[in-house]
Amino acid sequence: MDDTSLLRLRRAALLVLVGSVLTLAGAWYFQWWLGYVPCKLCLTERIPYYAAIPLALLGLFLPAWGARLVLGLAALGLLYGAGLSVYHAGAEWNLWAGPTDCGGGAGANPAAVGDFLNALQSTRVADCSTAAWRLFGISLAGWNALIAFALASVSGTAALKR
Repeated sequence: MDDTSLLRLRRAALLVLVGSVLTLAGAWYFQWWLGYVPCKLCLTERIPYYAAIPLALLGLFLPAWGARLVLGLAALGLLYGAGLSVYHAGAEWNLWAGPTDCGGGAGANPAAVGDFLNALQSTRVADCSTAAWRLFGISLAGWNALIAFALASVSGTAALKR
């Protein structure tokens, strides 16, 4: 293995690391600062990024064979995330049914009826089949599918290329 191949693996690991961190930061921005309550699928779509971050970190420091292994694992997880996001986006476009148990939480249950009524006025209900936000006609789930597929491509290509 030459230094060029190892450098390529390190660059791919760094790109996957930065892309995963930025994607999660964007999701948290929408959730915590803009007030969008994530649905069940939205939360599940974050899991591949949570897994890709430590794998990419390992890829920065492991020898070439180890970097290939962790980048390959990251690619598989991110492909799963891309597929889940395509499913979610399709449910938003009514191309197929979404999960019947989909909904997000808005916090702890109120103790009194008055508190409950007040909480209802400020609570946004999360539904997997309704896009809360779109940019250029693409929902957050659609953008997530594109990002996850792009990161999976970078990771998988680096893992497979000799």
